[in-house]
Amino acid sequence: MRIHIGCEMSFDFPQQTPLIAMLNVHYSRAADLERPDFLISNPSVPIESYRDSFGNWCNRLLAPPGRFTFGTDAVIRDPGTFEMGEPMAWQHEVRDLPAETLLFLLPSRFCESDLLASEAWRLFGHTPPGVPRVQAVCDFVHNHIVFDYGNARVTRTAAEARRERSGVCRDFAHLAVTFCRALNIPTRYCTGYISDIGMPKPWASMDFCAWMEVYLGGRWHAFDPRNNAPRIGRILIASGRDAADVPLTHIFGPGTLAGFKVWTDEVRE
Repeated sequence: MRIHIGCEMSFDFPQQTPLIAMLNVHYSRAADLERPDFLISNPSVPIESYRDSFGNWCNRLLAPPGRFTFGTDAVIRDPGTFEMGEPMAWQHEVRDLPAETLLFLLPSRFCESDLLASEAWRLFGHTPPGVPRVQAVCDFVHNHIVFDYGNARVTRTAAEARRERSGVCRDFAHLAVTFCRALNIPTRYCTGYISDIGMPKPWASMDFCAWMEVYLGGRWHAFDPRNNAPRIGRILIASGRDAADVPLTHIFGPGTLAGFKVWTDEVRE
């Protein structure tokens, strides 16, 4: 399957404003792109690209005053099938984990695994380790939080989402990440595209989405506590400890969002 993906964002800036945009497809899917998904801006400005400490591709630029628009547009090849899990993937003992995964056992800005450790073991300590335990976490979070765009808050932490029982996909992901880390399962926060291909209509307006990856059986596996079901066309942009590591845009000054569009559509031959 070929999927047309991309986004466009517009901001109104009162002055020259530095920003970092993290909107390119993750290097693990770069070979599936039919052409590079370069970041394009209007008006055109110099763009400096680099990889952050997690390997994510970032674009650094200086936005001019006034209306500034930027985004990406690409076609990516995808298997076109619903995701298949590995129900027998085992949970590693902490002593056996690769060193590079240990960071994803620790508390972070939005994932207070130390504060919710007792709660995690109370809720999930009786479940079989490995995939069944992670799925139990996803089931709980999926049923515990009510999805509500109108109640979104960029400063909400996992503990607050647990208490308030409301939020958007990042809140679902943060709470599930936090519980898994408290259960000694390395877990990282992910952001990217999730299509509605294969889902019944009507479809909601497209947006970026957050999910998580857990380290089981020697590799990373995607779990999605918000949708809690296999999807077609999940395309990773970036991963890190939580949303603070992988914001779509990081703006160093005042600015007003004036437009936002995301697309992920099957290309019909």
